[in-house]
Amino acid sequence: MNSAGSSPVIETQKLRKVFRSRTKEAGVTGSIKSFFSRETTEVEAVKGIDLVVERGEVVAFIGPNGAGKSTTIKMLTGILYPSSGTARVLGHVPWLDREKLSFKIGSVFGQKSQLWYHLPPLDTFNLLARIYEMDPAEYRKNRDYLVSLFQIDEFLKTPVRKLSLGQRMRCEVAASLLHGPEVVFLDEPTIGLDVLARQNLRRVLKQWNREVKATVFLTSHDVGDIEQLADRVIIINHGEIVLDTTVKTLKHRYLHRKVIDLRLAQEAPEIARPGIVTVKAKGQGLKLEVDARIAGIDQVLSAVLKEYEVLDITISDPPLEEIIAEIYRAQQPDGVRS
Repeated sequence: MNSAGSSPVIETQKLRKVFRSRTKEAGVTGSIKSFFSRETTEVEAVKGIDLVVERGEVVAFIGPNGAGKSTTIKMLTGILYPSSGTARVLGHVPWLDREKLSFKIGSVFGQKSQLWYHLPPLDTFNLLARIYEMDPAEYRKNRDYLVSLFQIDEFLKTPVRKLSLGQRMRCEVAASLLHGPEVVFLDEPTIGLDVLARQNLRRVLKQWNREVKATVFLTSHDVGDIEQLADRVIIINHGEIVLDTTVKTLKHRYLHRKVIDLRLAQEAPEIARPGIVTVKAKGQGLKLEVDARIAGIDQVLSAVLKEYEVLDITISDPPLEEIIAEIYRAQQPDGVRS
């Protein structure tokens, strides 16, 4: 619910996007036919979604590849025009007020860089300050705050090409926040990062959200991003929202499973205990799926370490696609909030 006198920072009604493409048969005959009679196919990427996101929320907007996530974000940032429906971001219609909106939002795309590859991050920061027409004093204040928060001072003057991926992503996120956006779109911000770099970036983003009270709209295939960053999860598939709930509820219902990969010093046995499923036991490799509601991870590890000599342990989450498939099987109603 909206607080008195406030309005959602993101709101859509029946937002829809259809892509049309021309088709033709293979070969010369097909080319001749298409010259006289052009056939088109339609793909409905987003099927009339309704969204309401309040100020300060961290929302994970997730789904499998091709679900409609990127198309939705492109409409919300004004890159794409919708086929029908309406949307407002900070009171602006994105595709009509794209220039005005760009001064109020930020974006990070894990696969695309806004940093100049051969220049140090500081040069990009200085350029962005000019692009966003920032007051020099405000720019220095924001820059110093973000440099301290993301701990990037030591390589701020190092060419981007010489930075590690984790260092570069910290600079990427800091650059997107430099002008003080009210809404930030994060598309796979931790993709390709190692475990420590992911944890550091999540921690800093969460702290920034608490301090600045900005809204974060996050897409990710990493369950850890969802668990540690988001307050709310919206799952989209085939262009439709299939679940809208809190992370707390999602964790209780669907994120309770963990996968434990072990390499033992001896032949791996099958383990049959309540809450534990042996996925694979081959050679020295043992893979267990644990229901943390029944068998605590610490208890499972203690029991295994007590009985076997363990050479290596990895704990991970099931793939997000499996979780979404499980949600479908459970036939959750659309638009559930709890």
